[in-house]
Amino acid sequence: MIIIKIAGGLGNQMQQYSLYRKLLSLGKEVKLDLSWFDPKIQEKMLAKRDFELPLFVDIPYEVADKAEVDAFLKQGFASKLIGKVMRKLGRQASDNKNVFVETQMYHPEIFDLDNKYIEGYFACQKYYGDIMDQLQEAFVFPEHSIADLQQRNMIMAARMDKENSVSVHIRRGDYLDPENFKVLGNIATEKYYDSAMKYFMDKYENVHFYIFTSDHEYAREHYSDESLYTIIDWNTGKDSVQDLMLMSHCKGNICANSTFSFWGARLNKRPDKEVIRTFTMRNNQQCDPDKMHDYWKGWILMDKDGQIV
Repeated sequence: MIIIKIAGGLGNQMQQYSLYRKLLSLGKEVKLDLSWFDPKIQEKMLAKRDFELPLFVDIPYEVADKAEVDAFLKQGFASKLIGKVMRKLGRQASDNKNVFVETQMYHPEIFDLDNKYIEGYFACQKYYGDIMDQLQEAFVFPEHSIADLQQRNMIMAARMDKENSVSVHIRRGDYLDPENFKVLGNIATEKYYDSAMKYFMDKYENVHFYIFTSDHEYAREHYSDESLYTIIDWNTGKDSVQDLMLMSHCKGNICANSTFSFWGARLNKRPDKEVIRTFTMRNNQQCDPDKMHDYWKGWILMDKDGQIV
């Protein structure tokens, strides 16, 4: 059996679930560990999270029970001591030999694992790009909790389908916190967004940009021309998943260095879609251009200076 730890926000949960589905497709017995969302664990978190995969309609998954998780994670004194030594020697990434920890962008060996507890976020498209059509069918969007806003979203999606529409996701909020900014800031820069938008404006006539961000004041200050931009500001709270639905209807997707906007692009079924993402995800991450093009086939990679890599 393989158990995958589910943790983080919605975008990360969707990635972990996608790896779950990929391993299932290989004939493996796989279950999910949801214990990270226990209130006793979440009360210690600076950014508290909920298990959000059930937002999607009838999404199928199997949960590991406590005994199954403990079989992997519980260790005796001797095992703990040996594990610590092995980790310090660089022989394994975890103190527990039963635990596989993501330590690099892509681990091809993960598909050969068995009898492991897996931890990581698994953002790399190569893990599950070949089953994306299955994932697009699995992630069924719910209706908005407010009927009038559901209708508004449906009208907006139909409009996006008919025009040269481009979604623009701008992640600010927690990314501006000093500690987070060191790792995640100055990647999706204004130069990045300006160049990404110019790419679409040079290629298509009458492009219209749809701005998705939790910082609505910033959006109104920078994207006030309603003939060119529409700010999507009515899908909030649990209904934020509707932003993914709308992104998936656009002809183009401009992503922040955020798994949320990655999923808006991934769930886009349009055969004519084009996706731009930041070349790097984090400032402490070394990215090789050749590997990135292999890991993110078909995506346009753009650096913080607005240059296509």
